[in-house]
Amino acid sequence: MPEGDTVWQTARRLHGALAGKVLTRSDLRVPRFATADLTGRVVLDVTPRGKHLLTRVEGGLTLHSHLRMDGAWKVYRNGQRWSGGPGHQIRAILGTFDRTAVGYRLPVLELLRTADEHRAVGHLGPDLLGPDWDPEQALTNLLQDPARPLGEALLDQRNLAGIGNVYKCELCFLLGVTPWLPVGELPAERAAHLPELARRLLEANRDRSIRSTTGRRGPDLFVYGRAPRPCLRCRTPVRVADQGDGSRERPTYWCPTCQPGPAPAARRGRSDATG
Repeated sequence: MPEGDTVWQTARRLHGALAGKVLTRSDLRVPRFATADLTGRVVLDVTPRGKHLLTRVEGGLTLHSHLRMDGAWKVYRNGQRWSGGPGHQIRAILGTFDRTAVGYRLPVLELLRTADEHRAVGHLGPDLLGPDWDPEQALTNLLQDPARPLGEALLDQRNLAGIGNVYKCELCFLLGVTPWLPVGELPAERAAHLPELARRLLEANRDRSIRSTTGRRGPDLFVYGRAPRPCLRCRTPVRVADQGDGSRERPTYWCPTCQPGPAPAARRGRSDATG
């Protein structure tokens, strides 16, 4: 599941493959930009911003993409077989003399002026892995709606950029509270610790191929995807229930013993879910 660390890794791969090179192939397979041609332009850099990717090319243009749930950018050596999915799922192709970047299942793909990048990412809060990281501002943003459930506040990219459903569940476990706890009821010392804890988790995983929050051999995650297996700390069965505003609910995992507080009834009829 692409979250801030995954997007950071993707940006690094794309930057290494494309930056400083002239594009010899350009194919944007979305109706609005199907006639756009970037060939002959040098790729300046590929920069992550939260869960967004900004590929900047000379001439003041930026290709903005977002992976959402199952989008992916793959990089291939020229002549290498593409294996990211069937051809009809390809949304973008950027090629140089020795590498080709292929974007699969990209739900967001747009070409805009670099000067207008704020239209795409200006709403985001401080980036957990970016140069604009500001833990005090992130905490202020999180606490501005004290009645909002903590899990929902963490997923709101306007508060801080980069957390997805996996880190939401794991952060709440490490803080010892349920994702349904109103954010204003989070004990002050834990609230003060939250932004830097989130940053450390993403920073520790941005260079790893397998995400880990446990810091141990064996299970890589404390609760996410583990229902109804026993909690790694107390052996209570981990639970799962949906959390969201009704239009976009996500499976949310927690330990009822290690994370006391408000929570809905656990799902019935399913042993686990990792969506």
